[in-house]
Amino acid sequence: MKHLLGLEDLSAADLTALLDAAEGYLGVGYGAVPKRDDLKGKVIANLFYENSTRTRVSFGLAARRLGADTLDFTPGGSSTSKGETFIDTARNIEAMGIDAVVVRHSSPGAPHVLARHLRPHVRVVNAGDGAHEHPTQGLLDIFTVRKRLGRVAGLTVGLVGDIAHSRVARSNIHGLLKLGAKVIVCGPTTLVPPEVAALGVEIAHNLDDILPTCDVLNLLRIQFERQRSGLFPSIREYRLLFGMDGDRMTRAKPGVLLLAPGPINRGVEITPDVADGPASAILDQVTHGLAVRMAVLSKLCRAA
Repeated sequence: MKHLLGLEDLSAADLTALLDAAEGYLGVGYGAVPKRDDLKGKVIANLFYENSTRTRVSFGLAARRLGADTLDFTPGGSSTSKGETFIDTARNIEAMGIDAVVVRHSSPGAPHVLARHLRPHVRVVNAGDGAHEHPTQGLLDIFTVRKRLGRVAGLTVGLVGDIAHSRVARSNIHGLLKLGAKVIVCGPTTLVPPEVAALGVEIAHNLDDILPTCDVLNLLRIQFERQRSGLFPSIREYRLLFGMDGDRMTRAKPGVLLLAPGPINRGVEITPDVADGPASAILDQVTHGLAVRMAVLSKLCRAA
C-alpha cells in the first residue's frame, strides 16, 4: 500500500491488517505509555483546505507521538490567496523535504491528483475529499465496532442521515461490506440516492422500521455546507423522523451501538441524553481515530 486514497481500493486483508496494527497503537504517548520513534526523522505535511477539528488534530498528534515532525498548512494567509494552485502549493511544500502529505479538500479526487504529481517517495493520505471518501474515518468507525462488539462479520450496520453528501458513508460502506457486515442506508428520499444500492447496500426511508434489526447505528451529520436548499422541509421534521432519542432507544435492538462521526448536531441527529448515554461510542471513536492514524502513517512511511 503506497497511499491511502480510499477504502474502495483495499482488500479485506488490507483492512484487517490496518485494524490489527491500530490495536498496538492504542494509548501510545498518553499517560504512562511512552511515545515511540517509529517515524523518527520523517516529516508529515497536513494540507487542510477545509475546516477540521478531530481529523487535523489527530493526524498531527499521531505523527508527533511516533516521533515525526509535522508541517501544518491552511489556505488562510497562504499564497493560495495570490493565485497559487493546489498542485504548486503541494510541490513547493514537497521541495522542503517531506515524506507524506495528509490532504483534505472539497474537490473529489484531490488526493489522487497529488499522488500522480508528487515524487514517488511521498505518501498521500486522503483526509476527506468532497463527498467521495474519508478512509481513516471509515477505519476508525469499523475499529470501534470491532472493539466494542468483538467482530464485524455478520453484524447489521445502519448508516442514517445524509448519505448523498457523506464521504464517511462511502468509506464505511466499502469497508463494512468487505469485512462481512450487512449495511442499511436510511434517510429521506432526497438524501439517499437510489444508485447507492449498486454498492451492495439495502435502502430504507423509515428509521423505526430498521431499529429492531441493527446492531450498530452510525448517525451522520446533515451537511448543510454541501447541500442545495429544500432537501427536506425543516430541521424539526428531520429530527422527528430520523433523530435518535430516548424513545427510539427503547425500540432499538438490545445492545445497539451508536456511532457518530463528529461534529454532532445535538438535538438534530441525536439528543444529548443518548449522545452521552451508555450505548454511545462517540468519544471512543475519537480515541480510536488516533490509533488508526498512527497505524496508517506508520504503514505508509516505514514502507517508503
